[in-house]
Amino acid sequence: MQEIIIGNDTGGDTDSDSDSDSDGDVDTDADGDSDTDSDSDSDTDSDSSECTLGTYSGSFEINTQSDVATLAGYTSISVDLTIDCPSCTDLNELFCLTSVGGFMAIYDNATLTNLDGLNGITSVDALWVFTNTALTNIDGLSGITSTSGNLVISGNTALTNIDGLSGVTSIGGNLRIAGSSLTSLDGLGSLTTVGRDMRINDNTVLTSLVGLGALTSVGWNLEIFQNTVLTNLVGLGALSTVGGISVGGIFTIYDNPALINLAGLDALTWVNFLEIYGNNSLTNLVGLNSFTTAGWKLEIHDNPALTNLNGLDALTSVGQQLRIYDNPALPDCETCDLLDQITSGPTTIDVHDNFDDSCTPVPANCP
Repeated sequence: MQEIIIGNDTGGDTDSDSDSDSDGDVDTDADGDSDTDSDSDSDTDSDSSECTLGTYSGSFEINTQSDVATLAGYTSISVDLTIDCPSCTDLNELFCLTSVGGFMAIYDNATLTNLDGLNGITSVDALWVFTNTALTNIDGLSGITSTSGNLVISGNTALTNIDGLSGVTSIGGNLRIAGSSLTSLDGLGSLTTVGRDMRINDNTVLTSLVGLGALTSVGWNLEIFQNTVLTNLVGLGALSTVGGISVGGIFTIYDNPALINLAGLDALTWVNFLEIYGNNSLTNLVGLNSFTTAGWKLEIHDNPALTNLNGLDALTSVGQQLRIYDNPALPDCETCDLLDQITSGPTTIDVHDNFDDSCTPVPANCP
């Protein structure tokens, strides 16, 4: 069973599976000139004549600034590149690199403010950039257009934008964006597909998901949680598939304290299991207007401000279970009306501890 979660989960993600990556740029020509012009021999431009070492065979780990110099001149790395260098101030000497055969992991670099020097990299298996506390931009990743594995940007507390991901159109594995000072997701504007899971969490100043407008499908799980000022899901307007009917999926929206509605899910039509709970400001379900089918289960509970089920107007099929309970402001008649609307299923109905009201007239399917 696959899972889609939008909520206040306790698990921050730094993904320890075998997918991960990152980037940089500079010129270290040994001639004695001090020219500052913009031609290819400039001390601030990459000079392809220095890129003569070909492929570095195996994996390489950068732990000191001198390790960066050791890798200068190589155009590719056959396996993995790890950059774990608390004292490194720049990656400029890596400008020759165009590909990394395995993952590229950039983490725990306390003084690194950018990834300039990695701009030439267009191909990586996976990319991890996490816990780089001084990192303010990832523009050095702008050459990357896709990953076959995971893309993780996590715990970079000074990072305010992800514009460096603007070239990424597809991610074969998981996408993780977490623990940053991001104000928007505009840098993901070209992303159309995520092959497995997508998780966006613990971004404390993120107010919307604007920037995900090209995203049409998430293969497995979708989790959006602990984004404490997120008020809606606007930005997911093109998303039509989560999980996919042949795979199934669980879409959970929970513990988002500022979320007032589900605006932004307008294209979503089907999910195997939809669960909505613990959203203290949620008053209605507007945003699910195209949602027609819960393949297995629909569960709505513990939303203290929920007063109606507006937004479920297109729902006609629930495969097996409908559970609506512990919503103290939700009149029972709202559930009764929903049951009259559903033409297929469910086999099990569990409705209790909502606001007890007397429906007039009594809907035919009122439990």
